[in-house]
Amino acid sequence: MTKRIILSGLVFFSLYASAQEPSDALRYSRFAPVGTARSMAIGGALTALGGDISSTHVNPAGIALFKTNEFVLSPGFNLSNNKSNYLGTSDKANESAFNFGTSGFIIANPSSGRSNWKNFSYAVTANRTANFNNRVVYNGTNNQSSYSEKYLEELIGDRVTNPNAAAVDYPFGSSLAFNTFLIEPDLNASGDATGYFSLATPQTGLKQEQVIETTGGVSTISFAASGNLNDKFYLGGSFNWDILRYRRNQTFKESDATNNTSNDFGYFTVEDVLETEGTGVNLKLGMIFKPVEYLRFGLAVHTPSWFEFRDTYNTTVTTDLEGYAGPGTLKQSSSDILGQVGEYIYNFSNPWRFMGGVAYVIREVQDVTKQRGFLTADVEYVTYTSPRFSDPNDQTGNYFDQLNSTISDIYKSAINVRIGGELKFNTIMVRGGFGYFSNPYKDPELNGKRMNISGGLGYRNKGKFIDLTYMHQILNDGFYPYRLNDNFFAPVGMTGSLGSVMLTVGFKF
Repeated sequence: MTKRIILSGLVFFSLYASAQEPSDALRYSRFAPVGTARSMAIGGALTALGGDISSTHVNPAGIALFKTNEFVLSPGFNLSNNKSNYLGTSDKANESAFNFGTSGFIIANPSSGRSNWKNFSYAVTANRTANFNNRVVYNGTNNQSSYSEKYLEELIGDRVTNPNAAAVDYPFGSSLAFNTFLIEPDLNASGDATGYFSLATPQTGLKQEQVIETTGGVSTISFAASGNLNDKFYLGGSFNWDILRYRRNQTFKESDATNNTSNDFGYFTVEDVLETEGTGVNLKLGMIFKPVEYLRFGLAVHTPSWFEFRDTYNTTVTTDLEGYAGPGTLKQSSSDILGQVGEYIYNFSNPWRFMGGVAYVIREVQDVTKQRGFLTADVEYVTYTSPRFSDPNDQTGNYFDQLNSTISDIYKSAINVRIGGELKFNTIMVRGGFGYFSNPYKDPELNGKRMNISGGLGYRNKGKFIDLTYMHQILNDGFYPYRLNDNFFAPVGMTGSLGSVMLTVGFKF
């Protein structure tokens, strides 16, 4: 019985606490380009260029351009600024966090004899491929619907007539609202519920507000190998181990917008705490073709990361009903009903990525000190319709099938473009880049496009180097705080920026 309640609660939690925002599937699939300061300065456009340790995470063939060993360390810092608009009301929030880019080492082994393979290179790197540290705040006044109506739809849709079932069978949603008297049953003479109603009535106006705080990220450890065939073809691949940590604490509050203290409704809050931990693996394969010294073409493919996740979660509802059910506030959490926090283990795979690139190197010669710069461009195709959740123990029935179908319905594949360049003045380099990441949503109400503008400086001399970059990401996004089947619900529009500073130091050995 307990397992059935936990699983039914998970379904409710997933539907109403996760899928109402840019969902877990998108969060674990859409990453900003993070690498060394040099690669970030040129927009991450490394598919054809190569020659940077970050190639391990873009096109592993690029490390075959190394002729000497190299060690790299890349600390960084992020500052996010979010602006929200909900029902015509604007709000904003800031968040900062430390970060790190591609760090590790490359070993380059020249071939002996007259082999067509000029050298083989190997790399071991660590990279922060996603950073979840963020804070979102929004508020607005709604006179058309209430957040609490999703609890009504849950009970009415399941035709729950037994009040005892309403009190225990939905421990992450409706049962909490029912037990704190936010929603009430219409009872007949036999004590069965013929319907349900909410004490929060939107006709008088409801102030809705939410704070969402997230922390964590995805750290990737990569092992790459590549070879240089006649200085014309460069072939490579990497095995990548992803370590994901994510924590989200979100509190939604809905309160009476009037000054009436005797209408049986003051406010209610819903606090959801979710922690996700998991590991995954993926492969990256690529090639670079250099038909002439100054021109390079690149192709790369990234398989999905196949993750195993473990979620723990808890939901708490608090109500102030102005004496309707007694003085003071009422409070209940899902762990009060279950005797424990919710826990679930499941699998997830994120999208395929296909990349093509071209790079033009100014005065491409064997002696890199005589090179004067480059221009590089990438095009990337991402299959945002393909992420899939699955249950290794097949305990959730067809829920994941429905969730995967929803992913295909609400997202679309996207084409991203990255361009960059460098000018070299003896030991000093100046770099710039731009990235455009198209909208992954089918819903015209949600705009998820992003743009990156980056610039940086580099210094290289006698086998030692230091690079500094600032990348400014212009963000557009959106989500629905809740969805209703039979009534109005509105999106939260998000705009803002993410500023990233990356410092890379390294040396050849």
